Amino acid sequence: MPDDLDAMLDAVAPRLRDLRHRRGYTLAELAAETGISTSTLSRLESGLRRPTLELLIRIASAYRANLDDLVGAPQIADPRIHPKPFYRDGKAIIPLTRQNPDVHAYKMVLPGHPPDRPVEQKTHEGYDWIYVLSGRVRLALGDSELILEPGEAAEFDTRVPHGHVSASTEPAEILNLLSVQGERVHVRTGAGEATPAPPPRHPTA
Repeated sequence: MPDDLDAMLDAVAPRLRDLRHRRGYTLAELAAETGISTSTLSRLESGLRRPTLELLIRIASAYRANLDDLVGAPQIADPRIHPKPFYRDGKAIIPLTRQNPDVHAYKMVLPGHPPDRPVEQKTHEGYDWIYVLSGRVRLALGDSELILEPGEAAEFDTRVPHGHVSASTEPAEILNLLSVQGERVHVRTGAGEATPAPPPRHPTA
C-alpha cells in the first residue's frame, strides 16, 4: 500500500470520532442508524480497525456527508453540488449544504395546510432560522402564532414548542437553517423531545 494512502487511512479514525461528536451521536445511536455494531464503530474511531468502503459508505450516509469528508481527500475545483430532494411529513426537502457539520441548510416546500387546522409543535435542543421564498408561512411558537410573508425571516430557540406550515391551502417555499439537533429532528429521525426552556428571541423580519 502506498505511503500516502496508508497515511490517509490512518487519519480516518480521528475524523470519524470528531464528526460523530460534532453531530451529537452516541456510538449506540450511530450503530442503530448504520447497522454497524458499536464495537466495530469504536475500533474504527480508535484506529484499531481499518475502514472498508462498505463501512465508510454506511457512515457517510448516516451523516449525509461525502466519502471525501471522511477520508480527507482533496476537494475538487467545482464547488457546485447536485442535491436530490426527498420527502418527509408531506414536505419536499432539498439539502443545500454538505460540508458544514454544525449547521445544515435546506430548501423546503411546505404543502397546503387548512387554516383551521392546528400547527403540530415539537421541542428539542438547538436553534432554527427560516426565510420565506414564496407563499405565506404560519409559524407557531408556544401559544403565539404569526404569519410570515415572502422576504421575511424568523429565528427561534427550538427548546420552545414550535412548528411551521403553509398559511393557506397553497404550498409555500422556505429556506431553513438547522442546528445539528434540529436537523436530526426535522429531517432525519423525528425522535426525541426536550424540556421547554424560557421564551425564545422574538422572530425577526
